[in-house]
Amino acid sequence: MNIQFKKGALNLCVLVLLDKQDRYGYELVQKISSRIAISEGAVYPLLRRLTKDGYFTTYLQESNEGPPRKYYSLTELGRTYLQEQLEEWKSFTDGVNQLIEEGVQND
Repeated sequence: MNIQFKKGALNLCVLVLLDKQDRYGYELVQKISSRIAISEGAVYPLLRRLTKDGYFTTYLQESNEGPPRKYYSLTELGRTYLQEQLEEWKSFTDGVNQLIEEGVQND
C-alpha cells in the first residue's frame, strides 16, 4: 500500500482506537497491524507528537508480563481533534470515491 495513504490513515486510526479506551503503544501497533500492514516504528513517533500537541496524556501501569506499560489517554482537546479529523477524512474519501466512480463510468 502507498506509504502516504498509510501516514494519513495511521493518525486517524490511533485517535479512533484511543477514543474507546486507553491503550499502550504495542497494543495499538497490534490492533492496527491486524487490519493494515504497518511497522511498529511508525506508531511511536506519532504517539510522541500527538502527546506533545496535547491530544493525549500518558500514565504508567504495572504489567504482569514485564515492566510497567505506558498508556495513552485521549484528552478533551484530542476528542475535538478526532472529530475534525473524522470530518476531513469523510470529505476526502467521499471526493476520491466520486472521482473514481466518474473515472470508471467514463471507461
